[in-house]
Amino acid sequence: MPYEPPPELAGLSLAQIAEAMAARRLPAVDQWNPASTGESNMRIAGNGQWFHEGAPITRPAMVRAFASLLIADETGQHWLATPHEKLAIAVDDAAFIATDLEVRADPQGRPVLAFRINTDEFVIAGPDHPIRAAGDPDTPALYLGIRHGTEARLNRSTYGQLIEHALKVSNGDLLVVESLGSRFVLAPSP
Repeated sequence: MPYEPPPELAGLSLAQIAEAMAARRLPAVDQWNPASTGESNMRIAGNGQWFHEGAPITRPAMVRAFASLLIADETGQHWLATPHEKLAIAVDDAAFIATDLEVRADPQGRPVLAFRINTDEFVIAGPDHPIRAAGDPDTPALYLGIRHGTEARLNRSTYGQLIEHALKVSNGDLLVVESLGSRFVLAPSP
């Protein structure tokens, strides 16, 4: 069956985004405890491009399949996990790239920040998917928690979209956004 990417984020209601998120079936990697570990000879570059033994992986379906098996441990090491083994994967910056943002309101009128990532998945920022500011004032970076310790770095346009939204809703000098009742400061800690 050919892969059909989800529609553009801007054309979806909050209910449709939530439905698309619920429909995505992911392996239960958090329930696996493989005894064997090894090296995958894979790398995810800072721009989100995947490589195996130095050659780019050009099939988006393969990238989506591998991405569904990604976990990151408490040290920041990324792994491709299966029930039988974990294979280390080098990640230059973040495992995913956030490529689009839409601001919606929930039924109570609270803001909801919905992101699309480079694997055509939707993620809604909130307690389970926090936004983290890193870097310094000269080279700031924003990250969105995805799953199992992995993150997406906001690309330049998505970063700009989020900052523009923050400028509209923030009071004072501190850039702050909210989503699903969680509050996120968009400035790196000193």
